[in-house]
Amino acid sequence: MEIKEINKRYSELAESECCLSCGGAIHYAAAQVGEICVDLGSGRGTDVLRMAEAVGATGFVYGIDVSDGMLEKARLNAAKFHVTNVSFINSQLEAIALPDKVADLIISNCTLNHAADKQAVWNEIHRILKKNGRFVISDIYATTPIADEFRNDPVAVSECWAGAVTRDEYMQHLENAGFNLIEILEESAPYPKGNAEVVSFTIAGKTVAACSCQN
Repeated sequence: MEIKEINKRYSELAESECCLSCGGAIHYAAAQVGEICVDLGSGRGTDVLRMAEAVGATGFVYGIDVSDGMLEKARLNAAKFHVTNVSFINSQLEAIALPDKVADLIISNCTLNHAADKQAVWNEIHRILKKNGRFVISDIYATTPIADEFRNDPVAVSECWAGAVTRDEYMQHLENAGFNLIEILEESAPYPKGNAEVVSFTIAGKTVAACSCQN
């Protein structure tokens, strides 16, 4: 899906009552005082503001989104509630506009399935996490491969089903990126959505610092 199409689609949704989330990553995130956190696909900024309160004045939270409308709404919400330890950044997930090893915690809700290059996204998640940093991601996977005619339909992708990959492919992306300690926190039964059958799940994992021990 082209960036212009994504921007237009989600800018429109910023003014709607639609909830795009397919999970509750924030409920498992447990952001701590002083941590640096990142929300991928931060939308209107609700979870960013919640984490900003949890991390306090010594912490900071970045909201990442590609929709100008969503980012504008998020910034207005932050100003409305006088939250200053946040920043909302327009950035593709395949090339996140943050430095290496900056984040203690990354969360995301039903966003990664929209990305065209999911392996690149997971590589970026690994890149921006500190050693022993962690992620909590709520997303979906498809029980069978999605047909190309739907995968290339921007509306179907924005409806949180046509961009889904299978479970095996999803887990392979994590392994390729360097994540080996993965925990499935919750996983739904398969359910129909659009022209697919999908499963919602929330997964957690972390980077592991290299051991400097000698035998």
